[in-house]
Amino acid sequence: MDMKDLEYFRVICQEKSIGQAARRLYLSSQGLGRILRNMETELDTTLLVRTKKGIVLTESGEALLKTAEQIGESWQNLSQEIRNIENRKRGAVDLLSAYGIIRLLTPDCLTAFREAWPDIELGYREYPDCQVERLFLEKEGNVAFSIGPCPEGLYDIMELESFPVKLLVNESHPLSRKKEVTIEDLRGEKLFIESSEFKIYHLICDKCREAGFEPDIVYETSGFSLCHKMVAKNRGLSVTVDFVFDDMRQNGLVMIPFSDGDYRWSAQMLTRKGEYISEEVQIFMKHVKDWMNRIERGEIQR
Repeated sequence: MDMKDLEYFRVICQEKSIGQAARRLYLSSQGLGRILRNMETELDTTLLVRTKKGIVLTESGEALLKTAEQIGESWQNLSQEIRNIENRKRGAVDLLSAYGIIRLLTPDCLTAFREAWPDIELGYREYPDCQVERLFLEKEGNVAFSIGPCPEGLYDIMELESFPVKLLVNESHPLSRKKEVTIEDLRGEKLFIESSEFKIYHLICDKCREAGFEPDIVYETSGFSLCHKMVAKNRGLSVTVDFVFDDMRQNGLVMIPFSDGDYRWSAQMLTRKGEYISEEVQIFMKHVKDWMNRIERGEIQR
């Protein structure tokens, strides 16, 4: 039994189904079942029983899960601490970024940094907003780009730029003739939106629920592109922000501002509060801030 086996067992317990756990782990159900049987043989016990409602842990299974979670957390913390030590020794910038922020900054921002500071290693990974923050809290990376609001008690935050979230409609839709909309205008409308791993999803869903209805979400995506495409086909409504609308401009689409509250997409740069910030990360943060100032002055075009 090794760390991977313990992680597989944890996923089985989380999913309460070997089949669902196998899909999440990109394994076959037969292969994952074989790993579980090998663990039971090694420990000379039964770890779980299958019922019509899913798996149920035995007393031995409960004990293993508790220990597996403790070991997993300790191993993750140790692994990340070692990565942080090595990053500091190498003078590395390990950047986690929410989707869309590099579109905001332009990819040239990272290219220019590498050219200006060739001795600083720049690592870069993109994830949905919520996943970025989960990983960053687990001490992945040493600087992050995410979408606000981010908890100030956990991070030191530098706002990069903030945009109003607007309704995206096809010009043939009746709402396209309005100069402003409210969340009530989404009642009964089919909605294409980024998934629950993105903060814009929670913003819109929370606003709808405050107004007393559930949004009719027909599809959750991993980015703005499909939302724009579906609205262009007049399949439903979506939400977007100015710079994405300009970058992905298509004929027949209209943006309309909300008039009934604060709807914002705010790009933020994060470091963990109280954590040592290396000289290399400070250089990178200054580069990003200067780059955004140049965009604001019109020296750099998105």
